Amino acid sequence: MPTGSGKSLCYQIPALYFDNSTIIISPLIALMQDQVDVLRKKNISAALINSTLSKQEREKRLSNFVDGKIKLLYVTPERFRKPDFIEQIKKIKIDLLAVDEAHCISEWGHDFRPDYSRIGEFRELMGNPLTIALTATATHDVQEDIIKKLHINKDEIKIFHQGIERPNLRLEAVDVFDDKEKLKEIISTLEKYDGCGIIYFALIKTLERFSEILGDKGFKHGVYHGKLEDRQRKSMQRDFLNGKQKLILATNAFGMGIDKADIRFVIHAEVPSSIESYYQEIGRAGRDGKDSLCLLLYNQEDLYTQMEFIKWSNPDANFYSVIYDILKRETGLINSSGVDYIREQISFKNKNDFRVETALAMLDRYGVTEGDVEKQNLVIVNELPDILQDEDHLKEKLLNDNKKLLSMVNYFRGEKCRRVFVSDYFGFPGEKYCGNCDNCTINSNAKI
Repeated sequence: MPTGSGKSLCYQIPALYFDNSTIIISPLIALMQDQVDVLRKKNISAALINSTLSKQEREKRLSNFVDGKIKLLYVTPERFRKPDFIEQIKKIKIDLLAVDEAHCISEWGHDFRPDYSRIGEFRELMGNPLTIALTATATHDVQEDIIKKLHINKDEIKIFHQGIERPNLRLEAVDVFDDKEKLKEIISTLEKYDGCGIIYFALIKTLERFSEILGDKGFKHGVYHGKLEDRQRKSMQRDFLNGKQKLILATNAFGMGIDKADIRFVIHAEVPSSIESYYQEIGRAGRDGKDSLCLLLYNQEDLYTQMEFIKWSNPDANFYSVIYDILKRETGLINSSGVDYIREQISFKNKNDFRVETALAMLDRYGVTEGDVEKQNLVIVNELPDILQDEDHLKEKLLNDNKKLLSMVNYFRGEKCRRVFVSDYFGFPGEKYCGNCDNCTINSNAKI
């Protein structure tokens, strides 16, 4: 279903009618917290369990869920790594399992999480309850992978396609030669649209540069990116949601859980990595049904940034092996000295090369490690999985990510309706021209 169309209602309302409990698997703590807060305001017994809670609080909430005092329980898939959690869940009947952001199940999606790919195992532990999987961004291949990973037979499943139709969103793309032209387009949009908006950047340094320029020109705004402290990010998100801050300059770290109705424009100041990411981010605009602008600023140089990101996000098998050996051999030193110590052992100085961070994140997601280098409590708990040693598989993943970027280029360069292009990409052929994108406007003027 389209972003902002109410996918969560598809499991929240049925959950209230079932006699027993519902578990919702969700990828992000912020996303879970937002949904739980909304449900509690409606006097619906919902709770979440995650790593930010104390052990005592986690045990209390789990006990309340098992006793039937909590109707809907939100968890990340990583929670199923915990034997005590599994033992408690096996005691009760689960009437409904909801998988939110289901594209995370597939390696061929745009936000793969290995623990998501094990949800089929979790279903079996719960007695294979009725299951609903929801996403706004799944190509045909990703849909097939979701079904396979959930351990569901084709004759047991019903697929609902509501398409991606958001007719109030105007899709535009502009070719900009340099930052001067980029700034001109941004300012023009800010002067034209009076409501709330988001400007997305791929690089933090570019975001900070534009933040300084826009601030000097009198445009009040907030910033949101991964290098800010957690407290600062939460404060900025809260100010944007309650209307204290109308404009946010952000990386793609900002978005999940942003359910704000009156966002009038979303600008991508740098080319995103995929149609999936782009569609999910522009879907935050116009959720009140009013006209909103989705503007892509295309600069050929930005492609090289994304190509570098893709490269660093796809380490080869040898790199994973080297990282694993270093961690196994010198865990104590790494915990005391940090990520830079690993960099020194690998002998590279490029600070924009974040293969180490990628490798550490994947080792955590595959359950090879537990803890965190920053918190000085990282430990190895499992062997390196075969999939991270399979060079052919890793090369295929790299090729797939580059194809996704190429689709973004084709989206910009294409002359047909932009909404039709996106619909075709997600496997909804035969859509009519929208009449509300720059290409449709150009073609209409040409006919006149």
